[in-house]
Amino acid sequence: MPLFDLIGYLAAALTTCSFVPQALHTFRTRDVRGISLGMYSVFTVGVALWLVYGLLLAAWPIVAANAVTLALAASILGMKLRFGRTAPTSP
Repeated sequence: MPLFDLIGYLAAALTTCSFVPQALHTFRTRDVRGISLGMYSVFTVGVALWLVYGLLLAAWPIVAANAVTLALAASILGMKLRFGRTAPTSP
């Protein structure tokens, strides 16, 4: 395996793994108050586009990382949409 692929896979693994604690915490607590709907919406679309880009280039480190990151980000976004509905607070 060429060194640049190894570096790509390592970078992909580290950045993808960074979403696991947030996904687990959100799933366990259902607390989504600190999660920005706008940020996760835009981020999830961006990751999906990175995945398409990686597929078009056949760049497997990009594909692998973004496939897993997309699943994690989409699950966090889904939990935000499902559990984020709270009663409005008074001023």
